[in-house]
Amino acid sequence: MRDQFNRPLHDLRISVLDRCNFRCPYCMPAEQFHHTYEFFKTNEWLSFEEIERLARIFVSLGVKKLRLTGGEPLLRPDIDQIIQRLSTLEGIDDLALTTNGALLALWAPKLKAVGLQRLTVSLDTLDREIFSHMSGGRGHLEEVLEGIQAAQAVGFKSIKINTVLQRGVNDHTILDLVQHFRGSGHTLRFIEYMDVGNQNGWDYQYVIPSQEIVGMINKRFPLERIGGTEGGETSERYRYKDGAGEIGFISSVTHAFCGTCNRLRLSADGKMYTCLFATHGIDLRAPLRAGAGDASLKDLIRTTWTQRQDHYSELRLQIRQQKYQEPKVEMYRIGG
Repeated sequence: MRDQFNRPLHDLRISVLDRCNFRCPYCMPAEQFHHTYEFFKTNEWLSFEEIERLARIFVSLGVKKLRLTGGEPLLRPDIDQIIQRLSTLEGIDDLALTTNGALLALWAPKLKAVGLQRLTVSLDTLDREIFSHMSGGRGHLEEVLEGIQAAQAVGFKSIKINTVLQRGVNDHTILDLVQHFRGSGHTLRFIEYMDVGNQNGWDYQYVIPSQEIVGMINKRFPLERIGGTEGGETSERYRYKDGAGEIGFISSVTHAFCGTCNRLRLSADGKMYTCLFATHGIDLRAPLRAGAGDASLKDLIRTTWTQRQDHYSELRLQIRQQKYQEPKVEMYRIGG
């Protein structure tokens, strides 16, 4: 099943709730997402039974990878139950979860026990003061580091560490992160600051091109490129020439990889989005709860994908010059 640019459906990212215990300025700035902000009611979230049913349908259409996201997925009560359900699906090659790590030390043993295969942890700096700023004053660096340690202890061998870089904010801590994770078995990935959602005040002046970071790191720790985004991956992969492991760079702004994007996103309230920067979603929850059969839901998903033409990152500058821009879906509703 291929879209209008001949891209196959391969990955599904499932948001299990729209809430988070951090207020990262590039995703959920506290000024907008304050204590009176109205998130989805819990009965608006897809139930675990509904998530499992939809996941089975997506798998029948070619999905091989599932990733659970949020908001912060470890805030969803009994998150281990849906992981256990999904881990038994035939045809899934990879089952992963993205977390800010604050609750990971508590959850890591259960996540491993019920079949979660991989973890990605968001960590923007090792500087405590900057970490506090970048988590909106909600996070504690020690908790995240303890979470990574706990996950490694229970058997998660290669954790991906995602770092969003902003010029003048955390770029001076890059080499500290590199030094910390080199040789650990984990893969540090630097992400260019993107204009996700509508609230983060994105400006290109805060974007640090990945090639600038590659050059900086290469001067201290020589690198060699080992892979790119050709197969639908999001990061350009490098390895340290001294054998100390891998490092990745996600360059949606300066080196768009729309041409190989094979991902769909399912929001916590059951809307299907064909792009991280989408302005509209297709409601699957309504027909699901109205009694639609699997064949009907399958047709809806197939039609949506085969008509897909998204390539926002390739058109970013052109779109942003328009006087009117339709509001994009917020990232906390569909994950990264």
